[in-house]
Amino acid sequence: MAVEPVKNAMTVDVEDFYQVSAFEQFIPAECWETYPQRVHLGLMRILDTMERRQVRGTYFILGWVAEHFPELVREIANRGHEIGFHSRSHQLIYNMTPEDFREDIHRGKALLEEVAGREVRAFRAPSFSITEKSLWALDILAEEGFLYDSSIFPIHHDRYGIPNANIHIHALETVHGEVREFPPAVVRKFGQNLPVSGGGYFRLYPYWLTRRWLRQINRERPFVFYIHPWELDPEQPRLPFGSRATQFRHRVGLRKNAKKLDCLLRDFSFGPLSEVIDQNI
Repeated sequence: MAVEPVKNAMTVDVEDFYQVSAFEQFIPAECWETYPQRVHLGLMRILDTMERRQVRGTYFILGWVAEHFPELVREIANRGHEIGFHSRSHQLIYNMTPEDFREDIHRGKALLEEVAGREVRAFRAPSFSITEKSLWALDILAEEGFLYDSSIFPIHHDRYGIPNANIHIHALETVHGEVREFPPAVVRKFGQNLPVSGGGYFRLYPYWLTRRWLRQINRERPFVFYIHPWELDPEQPRLPFGSRATQFRHRVGLRKNAKKLDCLLRDFSFGPLSEVIDQNI
Protein backbone atom coordinates (compact mmCIF):
# COMPACT_ATOMS: atom_id res chain seq x y z
CA MET A 1 0.00 0.00 0.00
CA ALA A 2 1.42 3.37 -1.02
CA VAL A 3 2.27 5.79 1.75
CA GLU A 4 0.79 9.27 1.40
CA PRO A 5 3.46 11.98 1.22
CA VAL A 6 3.76 14.34 4.18
CA LYS A 7 1.83 17.54 3.53
CA ASN A 8 3.90 20.66 4.23
CA ALA A 9 2.88 24.33 4.44
CA MET A 10 3.60 26.58 1.47
CA THR A 11 3.72 30.27 2.44
CA VAL A 12 4.42 33.53 0.61
CA ASP A 13 5.35 36.81 2.33
CA VAL A 14 3.84 39.43 0.02
CA GLU A 15 6.17 42.42 0.02
CA ASP A 16 8.24 44.28 -2.57
CA PHE A 17 12.02 44.36 -3.02
CA TYR A 18 12.49 47.71 -1.24
CA GLN A 19 10.34 46.77 1.78
CA VAL A 20 12.66 44.20 3.35
CA SER A 21 14.15 44.78 6.79
CA ALA A 22 17.70 44.91 5.43
CA PHE A 23 16.92 48.27 3.77
CA GLU A 24 14.54 49.79 6.30
CA GLN A 25 17.13 52.25 7.68
CA PHE A 26 17.60 53.64 4.16
CA ILE A 27 14.01 53.41 2.86
CA PRO A 28 11.36 54.42 5.44
CA ALA A 29 7.77 53.40 4.77
CA GLU A 30 6.75 56.96 3.93
CA CYS A 31 9.06 56.76 0.88
CA TRP A 32 7.76 53.44 -0.48
CA GLU A 33 5.48 55.06 -3.05
CA THR A 34 8.51 56.67 -4.75
CA TYR A 35 10.00 53.27 -5.71
CA PRO A 36 9.10 51.12 -8.73
CA GLN A 37 6.09 48.99 -7.82
CA ARG A 38 7.05 45.45 -8.86
CA VAL A 39 5.36 43.18 -6.32
CA HIS A 40 2.84 41.96 -8.89
CA LEU A 41 5.57 40.59 -11.18
CA GLY A 42 6.98 38.00 -8.81
CA LEU A 43 3.59 37.41 -7.21
CA MET A 44 1.97 36.38 -10.49
CA ARG A 45 4.92 34.07 -11.23
CA ILE A 46 4.42 32.37 -7.87
CA LEU A 47 0.64 32.15 -8.31
CA ASP A 48 0.98 30.68 -11.79
CA THR A 49 3.60 28.15 -10.70
CA MET A 50 1.44 27.04 -7.78
CA GLU A 51 -1.60 26.77 -10.03
CA ARG A 52 0.30 24.66 -12.55
CA ARG A 53 1.47 22.36 -9.74
CA GLN A 54 -2.03 22.37 -8.15
CA VAL A 55 -0.77 23.72 -4.84
CA ARG A 56 -2.69 25.90 -2.41
CA GLY A 57 -0.85 27.90 0.23
CA THR A 58 -0.96 30.81 2.66
CA TYR A 59 -0.10 34.34 1.54
CA PHE A 60 1.01 36.66 4.36
CA ILE A 61 0.21 40.10 2.96
CA LEU A 62 1.51 43.49 4.08
CA GLY A 63 -1.29 45.90 4.94
CA TRP A 64 0.48 48.51 2.78
CA VAL A 65 0.26 46.19 -0.22
CA ALA A 66 -3.41 45.43 0.46
CA GLU A 67 -4.19 49.15 0.72
CA HIS A 68 -2.38 50.09 -2.51
CA PHE A 69 -3.10 46.96 -4.57
CA PRO A 70 -6.35 45.41 -3.33
CA GLU A 71 -6.77 43.64 -6.67
CA LEU A 72 -3.76 41.47 -5.80
CA VAL A 73 -5.37 40.37 -2.55
CA ARG A 74 -8.55 39.44 -4.40
CA GLU A 75 -6.53 37.54 -7.03
CA ILE A 76 -4.84 35.49 -4.31
CA ALA A 77 -8.18 34.78 -2.61
CA ASN A 78 -9.93 33.94 -5.87
CA ARG A 79 -7.29 31.33 -6.64
CA GLY A 80 -8.19 29.51 -3.43
CA HIS A 81 -5.30 30.43 -1.17
CA GLU A 82 -5.41 31.26 2.53
CA ILE A 83 -4.96 34.95 3.40
CA GLY A 84 -2.62 35.75 6.29
CA PHE A 85 -1.31 39.04 7.69
CA HIS A 86 2.32 40.21 7.64
CA SER A 87 1.94 43.54 9.53
CA ARG A 88 0.97 46.87 7.97
CA SER A 89 4.40 48.32 7.17
CA HIS A 90 6.99 45.63 7.99
CA GLN A 91 8.18 47.04 11.31
CA LEU A 92 10.17 44.68 13.48
CA ILE A 93 7.95 43.76 16.41
CA TYR A 94 10.66 44.03 19.07
CA ASN A 95 11.12 47.67 18.05
CA MET A 96 7.42 48.41 18.63
CA THR A 97 5.47 49.00 21.81
CA PRO A 98 2.67 46.56 22.63
CA GLU A 99 0.17 49.38 22.06
CA ASP A 100 1.55 50.16 18.60
CA PHE A 101 1.61 46.47 17.69
CA ARG A 102 -2.01 46.01 18.79
CA GLU A 103 -3.12 48.95 16.66
CA ASP A 104 -1.05 47.69 13.71
CA ILE A 105 -2.59 44.23 13.61
CA HIS A 106 -6.10 45.39 14.52
CA ARG A 107 -6.27 47.85 11.62
CA GLY A 108 -4.40 45.65 9.18
CA LYS A 109 -6.48 42.55 9.89
CA ALA A 110 -9.69 44.52 9.38
CA LEU A 111 -8.41 45.92 6.08
CA LEU A 112 -7.38 42.50 4.76
CA GLU A 113 -10.69 40.94 5.76
CA GLU A 114 -12.62 43.71 4.02
CA VAL A 115 -10.61 43.40 0.81
CA ALA A 116 -10.43 39.60 0.72
CA GLY A 117 -13.96 39.01 1.96
CA ARG A 118 -12.87 36.31 4.40
CA GLU A 119 -11.60 35.89 7.94
CA VAL A 120 -7.85 36.30 8.54
CA ARG A 121 -6.48 34.07 11.32
CA ALA A 122 -2.83 33.46 10.33
CA PHE A 123 0.09 35.78 11.08
CA ARG A 124 3.79 35.99 10.33
CA ALA A 125 5.95 38.70 11.88
CA PRO A 126 8.20 40.78 9.61
CA SER A 127 11.61 39.10 9.57
CA PHE A 128 10.42 36.54 12.13
CA SER A 129 10.67 39.25 14.79
CA ILE A 130 8.85 37.43 17.56
CA THR A 131 11.93 36.77 19.67
CA GLU A 132 12.57 36.46 23.40
CA LYS A 133 12.27 40.27 23.52
CA SER A 134 8.79 40.27 21.98
CA LEU A 135 6.99 37.13 23.17
CA TRP A 136 4.32 39.51 24.52
CA ALA A 137 3.12 39.75 20.91
CA LEU A 138 1.57 36.29 21.16
CA ASP A 139 -0.92 37.50 23.79
CA ILE A 140 -1.96 40.35 21.52
CA LEU A 141 -2.28 38.07 18.51
CA ALA A 142 -4.66 35.82 20.41
CA GLU A 143 -6.58 38.82 21.73
CA GLU A 144 -7.04 40.13 18.16
CA GLY A 145 -8.38 36.82 16.84
CA PHE A 146 -5.32 35.14 15.34
CA LEU A 147 -5.06 31.39 15.86
CA TYR A 148 -2.06 30.48 13.67
CA ASP A 149 1.47 31.89 13.71
CA SER A 150 4.74 31.15 11.92
CA SER A 151 7.11 33.74 13.37
CA ILE A 152 9.45 31.99 15.82
CA PHE A 153 12.58 30.80 13.99
CA PRO A 154 14.58 28.32 16.12
CA ILE A 155 18.02 29.55 15.01
CA HIS A 156 20.78 32.05 15.81
CA HIS A 157 20.59 35.11 13.55
CA ASP A 158 21.65 38.74 13.79
CA ARG A 159 18.06 39.94 13.34
CA TYR A 160 15.77 37.20 14.65
CA GLY A 161 15.51 33.76 16.16
CA ILE A 162 15.11 31.83 19.43
CA PRO A 163 17.72 29.06 19.10
CA ASN A 164 16.21 26.74 21.73
CA ALA A 165 12.58 27.16 20.59
CA ASN A 166 10.37 24.15 19.86
CA ILE A 167 10.97 22.97 16.27
CA HIS A 168 7.64 21.13 16.01
CA ILE A 169 4.11 22.37 15.42
CA HIS A 170 2.79 23.17 18.88
CA ALA A 171 0.18 25.13 20.81
CA LEU A 172 1.20 28.14 22.89
CA GLU A 173 -1.11 29.17 25.70
CA THR A 174 -1.63 32.89 26.21
CA VAL A 175 -3.82 34.87 28.58
CA HIS A 176 -6.28 35.31 25.69
CA GLY A 177 -6.30 31.74 24.41
CA GLU A 178 -4.28 29.40 22.26
CA VAL A 179 -1.95 30.32 19.40
CA ARG A 180 -0.81 27.45 17.17
CA GLU A 181 2.81 27.88 16.16
CA PHE A 182 4.49 26.38 13.08
CA PRO A 183 8.21 27.26 13.25
CA PRO A 184 10.24 27.64 10.04
CA ALA A 185 12.10 24.40 9.40
CA VAL A 186 15.59 23.60 10.61
CA VAL A 187 17.93 20.63 10.44
CA ARG A 188 20.30 19.73 13.24
CA LYS A 189 23.87 19.87 11.93
CA PHE A 190 27.23 20.58 13.57
CA GLY A 191 25.58 20.91 16.99
CA GLN A 192 23.18 23.67 15.96
CA ASN A 193 19.96 24.30 14.07
CA LEU A 194 20.52 25.23 10.41
CA PRO A 195 17.70 27.02 8.55
CA VAL A 196 16.36 25.30 5.46
CA SER A 197 12.87 26.77 5.10
CA GLY A 198 13.12 29.21 2.21
CA GLY A 199 14.04 32.81 1.54
CA GLY A 200 17.75 33.50 1.19
CA TYR A 201 18.58 29.99 2.41
CA PHE A 202 16.65 28.48 -0.50
CA ARG A 203 18.42 30.81 -2.95
CA LEU A 204 21.85 30.10 -1.46
CA TYR A 205 21.80 26.30 -1.11
CA PRO A 206 21.99 24.08 -4.20
CA TYR A 207 18.59 22.53 -4.78
CA TRP A 208 19.83 18.97 -4.26
CA LEU A 209 20.92 19.88 -0.72
CA THR A 210 17.64 21.62 0.11
CA ARG A 211 15.73 18.58 -1.16
CA ARG A 212 17.88 16.19 0.88
CA TRP A 213 17.39 18.15 4.09
CA LEU A 214 13.66 18.66 3.56
CA ARG A 215 13.20 14.95 2.90
CA GLN A 216 15.11 14.29 6.09
CA ILE A 217 12.68 16.55 7.97
CA ASN A 218 9.67 14.85 6.35
CA ARG A 219 10.73 11.52 7.80
CA GLU A 220 9.82 13.04 11.17
CA ARG A 221 7.46 15.97 10.64
CA PRO A 222 6.08 18.47 8.12
CA PHE A 223 7.92 21.68 7.32
CA VAL A 224 6.83 25.21 6.43
CA PHE A 225 8.40 26.85 3.39
CA TYR A 226 8.44 30.59 2.67
CA ILE A 227 9.24 32.77 -0.33
CA HIS A 228 8.79 36.43 -1.37
CA PRO A 229 7.57 37.78 -4.72
CA TRP A 230 10.78 39.80 -5.18
CA GLU A 231 12.74 36.53 -5.07
CA LEU A 232 11.22 35.70 -8.47
CA ASP A 233 12.05 39.12 -9.89
CA PRO A 234 15.72 39.03 -10.95
CA GLU A 235 15.26 42.22 -13.01
CA GLN A 236 14.52 44.31 -9.91
CA PRO A 237 16.65 47.47 -9.57
CA ARG A 238 19.84 47.12 -7.55
CA LEU A 239 19.49 49.24 -4.42
CA PRO A 240 22.63 51.28 -3.58
CA PHE A 241 22.43 50.63 0.16
CA GLY A 242 23.92 48.38 2.77
CA SER A 243 27.07 46.34 3.15
CA ARG A 244 28.40 43.75 0.72
CA ALA A 245 26.92 41.08 2.96
CA THR A 246 23.49 42.74 2.78
CA GLN A 247 23.69 42.99 -1.00
CA PHE A 248 24.76 39.36 -1.24
CA ARG A 249 21.93 38.16 0.99
CA HIS A 250 19.39 40.05 -1.05
CA ARG A 251 20.52 39.12 -4.56
CA VAL A 252 22.11 35.67 -4.34
CA GLY A 253 20.37 33.10 -6.53
CA LEU A 254 17.62 35.34 -7.89
CA ARG A 255 17.95 34.12 -11.48
CA LYS A 256 17.68 30.44 -10.58
CA ASN A 257 14.88 30.74 -8.05
CA ALA A 258 11.89 30.31 -10.35
CA LYS A 259 13.19 26.93 -11.53
CA LYS A 260 14.02 25.90 -7.95
CA LEU A 261 10.50 26.76 -6.81
CA ASP A 262 8.96 24.69 -9.59
CA CYS A 263 11.15 21.72 -8.60
CA LEU A 264 10.19 22.12 -4.95
CA LEU A 265 6.46 22.09 -5.73
CA ARG A 266 7.01 19.01 -7.90
CA ASP A 267 9.01 17.08 -5.30
CA PHE A 268 6.96 17.76 -2.14
CA SER A 269 3.32 17.92 -1.11
CA PHE A 270 1.99 21.27 0.13
CA GLY A 271 -1.11 22.94 1.53
CA PRO A 272 -2.13 26.07 3.47
CA LEU A 273 -0.56 26.73 6.87
CA SER A 274 -3.73 26.35 8.93
CA GLU A 275 -4.64 23.08 7.22
CA VAL A 276 -1.24 21.52 7.95
CA ILE A 277 -1.24 22.75 11.53
CA ASP A 278 -4.73 21.40 12.24
CA GLN A 279 -3.74 18.00 10.84
CA ASN A 280 -0.73 17.79 13.16
CA ILE A 281 -1.80 19.17 16.51
